[in-house]
Amino acid sequence: MSEKKLKIKLLPNGEIQMETHGVKGKKCLDYIEILKKLVDVKITDTQLSQEYYETETEVTTTDNAEIRLD
Repeated sequence: MSEKKLKIKLLPNGEIQMETHGVKGKKCLDYIEILKKLVDVKITDTQLSQEYYETETEVTTTDNAEIRLD
């Protein structure tokens, strides 16, 4: 599983730029909502990266053991 990162830049003109890294698919949009709640900002532009169009694969493992005494 890749590490998820959020990169936020505060520009001199007061603009905020945010990039997500390691977040695939529509989950990256959840981070926009978090930013909006944290700093009460209005989103004026959204540019989607290649990761938006990728799907995140989740691997779940289950250990099953059966012990038989015959």
